[in-house]
Amino acid sequence: MHLGNARTALFNYLLARSAGGRFVLRIEDTDAARSSDEHRRAIEDDMRWLGLDWDEGPGAAGEADSYRQSERKAIYEELLARLQERGFVYPCWRSTEELKAFRAERMAAGRPPVYDREWGKLPDSEIRARGQAGQRPALRFQVPERGAVEFEDLVRGTQRFGLADIGDFVVRRADGSSAFFFVNAVDDGLMGITHALRGEDHLSNTARQVLILQALDLPLPRYGHLPMLLGPDGSPLSKRRGSIDLSTLQNAGYMPAAIVNYIARLGHAFDIGEMLDLPGLAAHFDVGRLGRAPAHFDEAQLRHWQAQAVHHCERAALAAWAGTDALADVPASSRDAFLGLVQPNVVFPADVARWARLLFCGGLEFEATVRDQLQTAGVDFFAACAEAHHAGADLKSMASVVREATGARGRGFFMPLRLALTGLEHGPELGPLLRVMPPEIVTRRLQRWASA
Repeated sequence: MHLGNARTALFNYLLARSAGGRFVLRIEDTDAARSSDEHRRAIEDDMRWLGLDWDEGPGAAGEADSYRQSERKAIYEELLARLQERGFVYPCWRSTEELKAFRAERMAAGRPPVYDREWGKLPDSEIRARGQAGQRPALRFQVPERGAVEFEDLVRGTQRFGLADIGDFVVRRADGSSAFFFVNAVDDGLMGITHALRGEDHLSNTARQVLILQALDLPLPRYGHLPMLLGPDGSPLSKRRGSIDLSTLQNAGYMPAAIVNYIARLGHAFDIGEMLDLPGLAAHFDVGRLGRAPAHFDEAQLRHWQAQAVHHCERAALAAWAGTDALADVPASSRDAFLGLVQPNVVFPADVARWARLLFCGGLEFEATVRDQLQTAGVDFFAACAEAHHAGADLKSMASVVREATGARGRGFFMPLRLALTGLEHGPELGPLLRVMPPEIVTRRLQRWASA
């Protein structure tokens, strides 16, 4: 799942939870060329990782025989037969090549490529000849020539499509497989789906689905069509365009809470700007606050929510997120204190590993500008720091000793000390840092500049 898919799933989850409803996961895998058990498991794993547990669907309770469309073929065939009995569908014998030529001819003449039904009336002899040659017909839904389809979109308000512009559409392909928007619509009706949020690229399908459900006397859900999620280049996020998927973000160290809080705000106006868990997001979710304008992916904003997620993380979960590799340099007895120390200063596991090396490994390289500042502080300054540290002084006592010995105070004390210990101008609080660092490493780093 890429972020656009994840956002759609999240909005449906929040809508269900905010309304006290049930969240349904359906595996729409009728396209055998693009579907596999590996893909299905990856989707389910991504959903669970985000915390979007489903009430009905694979592995969960529910009244449907199956929530995988590839296992519901008999149901679709029965409904197609019902449509045929009622005169809503007819066989179309045009081949793929003939359809391409038909569309090209109409478009060249400045006419929309709406199906003309002429080949639904082939002579019986022509039908027999094509059948004997191995050709199989598609099934097309016969759309009334006059009137319009109208429905109320949860996001976009009243939508109206002229029937003459829709044209007859395929509900079963010549290879015997059912069209996506046919099985999608009938499953909505059969499974009692009341609300469905999806991408705006499905908007034109909805008019066709309304006709199908009405012809089968099945209930019509309320659909809402979300604006596209655009990448930095302004194009829609899509795996085909190389968009980042959830597994890539997970491997990079992003937390589910960061992704959820970020994508929840891409197209929905929340009345609270702080970090929220899923129940909190559901409590503040209102379908009426879904916007119609496209939302743009902003990596800086995702990193902001990642920092918030890390800083709000409980210690045990933080250790699991950082991983054993990042903590390899930290003694087991110091890990809890170390994580508490660096938590406000890390965003990814690599940051944890970096601080572990800085604080627990002997060697430390200094940039030229840092060396200049350390030399400016002077030998006496670091000699006083080293003496106070050796005597077991805490930061407050060390500051008093150094002030008396050299007159350094405030930033003149804290900055050189921080630079000598970490090589960086910013980082964790110095007091806890001195308590976490091994005493021998602190002594070595201070004495290096006391004798420089």
